[in-house]
Amino acid sequence: MAGGAVVNTGGGKDYPGKLTMFVLFACIVAATGGLIFGYDIGISGGVTSMNPFLIKFFPGVYRQEQEAERNQSNQYCKFDSQLLTIFTSSLYLAALVASFFAATVTRVAGRKWSMFAGGVTFLVGAALNGAANNLLMLILGRVLLGIGVGFANQSVPVYLSEMAPARLRGMLNIGFQQMITLGILCANLINYGTAKIKGGWGWRVSLALAAVPAAIIAVGSLFLPDTPNSLIDRGYTDEAKRMLRRVRGTDDVEEEYGDLVAASDESKLVAHPWRNILQRRYRPQLVFAVAIPFFQQLTGINVIMFYAPVLFKTLGFADDASLMSAVITGLVNVFATSVSIVTVDRLGRRKLFLQGGAQMLACQIVVGALIGAKFGFTGVADIPKGYATFVVLFICAYVAGFAWSWGPLGWLVPSEIFPLEIRSAGQSITVSVNMFCTFIIAQAFLPMLCRLKFMLFFFFGAWVLVMTLFVAFFLPETKNVPIEEMVLVWKSHWYWSRFIRDEDVHVGAGVQMMHSNGKIQAAKLNV
Repeated sequence: MAGGAVVNTGGGKDYPGKLTMFVLFACIVAATGGLIFGYDIGISGGVTSMNPFLIKFFPGVYRQEQEAERNQSNQYCKFDSQLLTIFTSSLYLAALVASFFAATVTRVAGRKWSMFAGGVTFLVGAALNGAANNLLMLILGRVLLGIGVGFANQSVPVYLSEMAPARLRGMLNIGFQQMITLGILCANLINYGTAKIKGGWGWRVSLALAAVPAAIIAVGSLFLPDTPNSLIDRGYTDEAKRMLRRVRGTDDVEEEYGDLVAASDESKLVAHPWRNILQRRYRPQLVFAVAIPFFQQLTGINVIMFYAPVLFKTLGFADDASLMSAVITGLVNVFATSVSIVTVDRLGRRKLFLQGGAQMLACQIVVGALIGAKFGFTGVADIPKGYATFVVLFICAYVAGFAWSWGPLGWLVPSEIFPLEIRSAGQSITVSVNMFCTFIIAQAFLPMLCRLKFMLFFFFGAWVLVMTLFVAFFLPETKNVPIEEMVLVWKSHWYWSRFIRDEDVHVGAGVQMMHSNGKIQAAKLNV
């Protein structure tokens, strides 16, 4: 079956060990790095719908909005402002650049110090934004927030994938996405409350409170242990073995430790990971390092989450109701991500990708048709409350589909597919592509909404169809495969196997490679 070839679960080794409280606590603390990313996604859309914020920093947008409401002019175009989108998207450009520096920090100093650097930088950015008196100060704060996001998104998914037992890697890694959704929800609730503050300074509270999730990850990272993979790679072999025993809750770690050492020895032969990742044998990982974050942004989710309050205003909701609708989508996001946590290691990555893609596609077609039926191409209409509520229901169904598929899996899959020698470089590419596409979508959404009108939903729907077919044909199943043996998955795939020679497969002394019908399978040696 196309895309369905996997290594037999007996092929990847089932290392002894269990989920210890030590590992669970470490993964929960590390996952809080997602809070800063989620909080910013939720907060930026909320403050840009607050009139006092617009009056102070974007008076032209405020006048344009008021004029559109007075004259009942084109609802699609009333928020179209490059300055407003620069405020939102500058963070992602900064995160893109920062992720390349974060790759070096993550590899040389360890994952925890990359998280710490991200938390501290985000903290400074939050302080600047909360105290901003002019647009330059506001944008500078956003840039610092972006640097923090770049470091956190680089290090956290890799840390989680390395710490987790193979059979629970999906569940623990998706904790990062769960924290992103919690950050979005908290931001929406805070916006709902601060919008009611008299005096027009509620937006300052919203922006300044970003310091709370920043402090959580900055302080929490100081108490995190390094992963055994990172310790071995940096030469601390004895400490790595002690840490591996602790994280697996057993002294029987020789086999897994041998595989980690073999992977580290292989990585030390790679002097230039950025150059090596371009080699033919890493082609599958490189393709997915680019394709998954690229497709994740083209699902259209950030259009909903960045601009949910703006979008609901366009649908005819009042100011408070629009923020409340954003809170509703935030709740859906949190609960649906929990579905992914409990199913990803049972159903696997492919099934969630395919089901979520089908659900998102159907919802985008319905929402586009409903908005088009009322607003048409003129963008002028009075939308009944019941009709708007119906649209919101389908938007929530779309958010749920994303939240148990492309949302968490967009971070999980790239973080678990790279061999150690190119892992930092590969994750950096994933973060960079994610941030670049987020920047482009954030910058282009409002002009696209103004020009494409309701057809924008069909535009993103077409991309969802493309990415769902891509997964169906080219993504192998990676559940339950030890992270250092992931090369076996690619070697057994109907398409990617052509890029990997037998001599490119190195998985440690406990695994013997045997040919069977053109595929390589793994079997434990009786040693």
